[in-house]
Amino acid sequence: MLRSLFEQCGAVERVNVVTDRDTGHVRGFAFVEMSNDADAMKAMKALNGVDLEGRTLSVSEARPKTDWSRGDRPQTLVLFID
Repeated sequence: MLRSLFEQCGAVERVNVVTDRDTGHVRGFAFVEMSNDADAMKAMKALNGVDLEGRTLSVSEARPKTDWSRGDRPQTLVLFID
């Protein structure tokens, strides 16, 4: 469902829905990797604040774990579901 929603804004490399290690329940956020910065910006603008099955999406750029240069890595967005 998330992949098809974000694909409306461009090519999606990967979707990772984060779950609790012990219970397997969804923790309320996911990471979506878009193919390029332009598609990522389009997704942030188009999908931030959108209602998805009664829950509001909060879409922003994910902060990298390190300060390494991005190079050719896909643009990663973080999605919080309220």
